[in-house]
Amino acid sequence: MTLIIGLITGVLFGVFLQQAEVLRFEKQVAAMRLKDMTIVKFMLSTIVVGAIGIHLLQDLGAVSFAPRALSLGSQVIGGLLFGAGWAIIGYCPGTSIGALGEGRFGVLWPIAGMLVGGIVFALLYPFIQLNIQPIGALGNLSLHGVLGINHWIVIIALAAGSFFLFRFFEKRGL
Repeated sequence: MTLIIGLITGVLFGVFLQQAEVLRFEKQVAAMRLKDMTIVKFMLSTIVVGAIGIHLLQDLGAVSFAPRALSLGSQVIGGLLFGAGWAIIGYCPGTSIGALGEGRFGVLWPIAGMLVGGIVFALLYPFIQLNIQPIGALGNLSLHGVLGINHWIVIIALAAGSFFLFRFFEKRGL
């Protein structure tokens, strides 16, 4: 049943990606140039919905959830690699798979690169675990845990902040 639910939510997410037109190269480049915030709005909406969903399920006892340990070394290096790849190719990994689903075969090279990158990561993982992850290792952190407040306060603040950010983007035609 878990696989069926995963398949259904994955298909729905793909439909939403396609309908929002975030699979288009032009939208990706416009987001990087801060000319079109469609992708930012889409992903921020996804984060808000995901935060509500996972914490509601956790509060109901349906799932167990804990943040992964934070490593600033891993975050900085991973973020730089991800950003550089997105800037060079014009697609992030998820949108490249979606673009392939739309018949854009120019994304086959980025997808091949993503697969090779996954293999390289797997091969380097012992080195990363030993030498990179300890850099700035802060343990399992969450914003609500650091602030010492209920997670729903953080989620409400995130949703409200997103709403006002979206209004700002809309007023600017972004």
